[in-house]
Amino acid sequence: MRRVVALAEVAADLERARSFYEAQAAGVGDYCVASLLADIASLALFHGIHRRQYGCLRLLANRFPFGIYYLEMPEETQVVAVLDLRRDPAWIRNQVTKRQH
Repeated sequence: MRRVVALAEVAADLERARSFYEAQAAGVGDYCVASLLADIASLALFHGIHRRQYGCLRLLANRFPFGIYYLEMPEETQVVAVLDLRRDPAWIRNQVTKRQH
């Protein structure tokens, strides 16, 4: 199995997702984050098979409208962003491209 690591910004992405969904209904924020973490963990087995977007590979989350953007490195898979796909595509592109450097 391949090692999957996440940039520090991913923790902030997940916290924003938790806050948004927790404001909708109690417990949904935690469920959202758990679901997204399961999707990220799946990259240990299914890395490299997704379409490229904005210079990264993008896994579409299973249960929530999020894109998980990642890079394939020689020794690991690096998650650079977990973003709500309902946002402005220009904002998403900006977030993903600036985190690749």
